[in-house]
Amino acid sequence: MPTPDIQIVLTTCPDSETAGALARSLVSEALAACVNILPAAQTVYSWKGKIECESEHVLLIKSHVRNYAAIEARIKALHPYELPEIVAVPIVTGLAEYLAWVSDPRKEE
Repeated sequence: MPTPDIQIVLTTCPDSETAGALARSLVSEALAACVNILPAAQTVYSWKGKIECESEHVLLIKSHVRNYAAIEARIKALHPYELPEIVAVPIVTGLAEYLAWVSDPRKEE
């Protein structure tokens, strides 16, 4: 069964305030249907020659692929990191009604 062009965009934030503000911005601007904020991820990464270990909040941003460029721009504008993680993962299949809502969340209003 073909699905709408839906994606999950992933990013991480240093604290709950940043994560909440970013999530609210994306949903209120209709760039995302839903954003899950997962707290307390432990991230280990190499940055500028050093191994870093930080606690972060992971955002799962559900949206139509047509919104990717705007989501990326919004994250870059609001994010405190010099180089924020912004990656998109395509949704292969899922509950048709849910995917239709993610594709056009304002239709339900």
